[in-house]
Amino acid sequence: MMKSFPGTGSWHRLLRDSHLPLVHALVIGLSLMMTLGAYVYASAQTDTRIENAFKAARDQAAGLISARMEKYEDALWAGVSAVQSHGGDMTYRQWKDFARALRVDQRYPGINGIGIIHHVGPGQYNAYLRTRRSERPEFSVYPAHDNSVRLPISFIEPEDMNAAAVGLDVAHESHRRKAALASSTTGEARITAPIVLVQDESSTPGFLFYAPFYSGSDTAGRHEREQSFDGLVYAPFVVRKLMAGLLSKELRNVRFSISDQGQLIYNEHDPEDPQHDPAPKFTETVELEVYGRTWTIDFRTTLGFRQAHSYSQPTLILIGGLVIEALVISLLFMMARSSQRARAYAARVTTDLQEKSVKLEKANEELEQFVYITSHDLKTPVRSIGTLTEMIQEDLEDYFRSADADPEVAANLARISERVDRMNELTQGVMEYARTGKHSSEDKPLCLGRMAETLRSDFGLAGSQLELHGNVAQIAADTFNFARVVENLVGNAVKYHPSPDTAKITVRVEDAGLRYDVSVRDNGAGIAPEYHRKIFEVFQTLRCPGQPESTGIGLAIVKKSVERHGFEVTLHSDTGKGADFRFSWPKAGAGAPAAPQAQAA
Repeated sequence: MMKSFPGTGSWHRLLRDSHLPLVHALVIGLSLMMTLGAYVYASAQTDTRIENAFKAARDQAAGLISARMEKYEDALWAGVSAVQSHGGDMTYRQWKDFARALRVDQRYPGINGIGIIHHVGPGQYNAYLRTRRSERPEFSVYPAHDNSVRLPISFIEPEDMNAAAVGLDVAHESHRRKAALASSTTGEARITAPIVLVQDESSTPGFLFYAPFYSGSDTAGRHEREQSFDGLVYAPFVVRKLMAGLLSKELRNVRFSISDQGQLIYNEHDPEDPQHDPAPKFTETVELEVYGRTWTIDFRTTLGFRQAHSYSQPTLILIGGLVIEALVISLLFMMARSSQRARAYAARVTTDLQEKSVKLEKANEELEQFVYITSHDLKTPVRSIGTLTEMIQEDLEDYFRSADADPEVAANLARISERVDRMNELTQGVMEYARTGKHSSEDKPLCLGRMAETLRSDFGLAGSQLELHGNVAQIAADTFNFARVVENLVGNAVKYHPSPDTAKITVRVEDAGLRYDVSVRDNGAGIAPEYHRKIFEVFQTLRCPGQPESTGIGLAIVKKSVERHGFEVTLHSDTGKGADFRFSWPKAGAGAPAAPQAQAA
C-alpha cells in the first residue's frame, strides 16, 4: 500500500508535536520563497537569453537576405554604368568582356547570371533584329505575343548555362513585364513576382531582378523616363540557389520559409531534415520589403537550437534549494526535538533541585537554630564563670592590698574577666549571624534621617562626622536588616579608625529604579586589596595589636543580609585611602517571616 503524502492536518500535528517555534516556521517559509523566487528569476533570465538568441539568429538571416540583395543590386547598377559609359548601349562582345571582369560566378554566389534586356519600341523591331543577328546570326526573339511593348533579352553571361533565356521577350508574361515596367517608370531596381526561369530545368520558384537605363540625360520625371527608357540590366535568380549561397543550413539553428503573396518560393521546414523540430521553441513570421515585393519569412528553431540552449541552471537551482530546504527543515525539527528533550530534562533537574533545595533550606534552618540555641545556652556557663571571677576578685581585695600579694593572681583574674567578656561578645555575634534575615516584627518604613541621628548618638559622633546624602528619605523593605547593615558598617568605621575623633563617615542612598544603591564611605586607614574578600568571612578580622577586640562577624552579617536579596557587597579601598562599602537594597519585598529562634532568649 502506498503511503499518502501528509496533508495540512498532518503537518499541523507534526509542527505541534515537534514544538517547532513560529520563528523557525517563518524561516522555513521565507527560505522556500527565496528558493522559488531564485528559480523563477533564473528561469525568466534563461528564457530571455534563449529568446534573445533566437532573435539574433532571426535578425542575422533576415539581415543576410537584405544585404545579399543589396549586393546584387550593386552589380546591376554596375552594369547600368557600363552601358552608359559606352554611349547608352553595348555590343555582345563588350557585355561579354564586362561580365567576365565582374566575375559574377565568384563574387556573387547564388546569382544565375547578368544580362541586358533592350526596350524595342514600335517600328524598331526589325532594326533591333539586324543588329543582334550581326553579332549572332542565330539570334531570335520568342515567344510571339500581342503586347505593344517588347523587352527581349539581348545578352546574358555566363551564356552556356543561360542559353535558353537569350532572346526571351520578358514582356510576354505578366509578372516579368509588370516588374520591368515598374522599374522603368520609377527608375529604381525591382524584382518580379515568383516565376519559373526558362533556364531552370528543375522548375523551382525564381525571380528576375531589374535595374533600368535610359538614353537621355533628363530622367527626373516619370514622363521623361518613359520617353527615354532604353532597357534593363537584369539578373535571374533561382531562390533555392540564392539561399544556398546566402547561408548554409548546417551553420544555422533556425530554419525559414519564404512566401510571396501566399506563394511559397522557398521552404526549409522539411520533416525529413535531421534538425527538424516538430515543436520548435520559437516561431515568428517577419515581413521583409524587397524591391517592390513583400516577402513573408516564417522562422522556426531547430533541434540544434533546443540542444544548444537547453540550460539546466534553473532546475539545478530549484533542486539544490529544495535539498537545502529539506536539510534546514530536518535540522530545525531535530533542534526542536532536542530543545523539547532539553526542556524535559531541565524540568526534571529543576524538580530535583527544588526538592534538594527544600531539604537543604530545612537543614540550614535546623543548623541555624542549633547554632542559635547552642550560642544562647553557652551564655549561662560563661555568665557563671564571670560571676565567680567577680566573687573571687571581691574576696581577695584585702590580699591584693597587702604587701606580700602576688601580682600574677590579680592579672590572671583580670585576664579571665576579659576572656569572659570576649566569649559573651562572640556568642552574641553568632546568635545575631544565625538570626540574620529573620525578625519577628513587621516591616515599618525606616526614616533615614532618624536612623542617622540614632547612629550619631550610639557612636558618639558629631553631626559633621556622619552625613546622610542621596534622594531617598525612607526605606520600606526589610528595614530591620537594612538598619543592622548600615549600623555594622558605621560601627566598623568608628571602631577601626586611627583617630575616632576625626572620623568622617558619609552614607549615601540613591534611587536606582527597582532598587536602592547604598554607599557607606569613611576616611579611615583603609584596607589593602588582598584582604577585600577575607574580611567578609565569619570570624575573620584584620585587628592589629592595640586595636579593639573584634568577633569578625559584623561584615559577615552585612554580606549575608545583602545577598539574601540577590545583591552583593563590594569594597573600594586601599591602604591609607579610607573605605567605601557599596551594596544595593530592594524597594519592596521584606525579609522572611520570623523563625522560632527569634523568640528564644
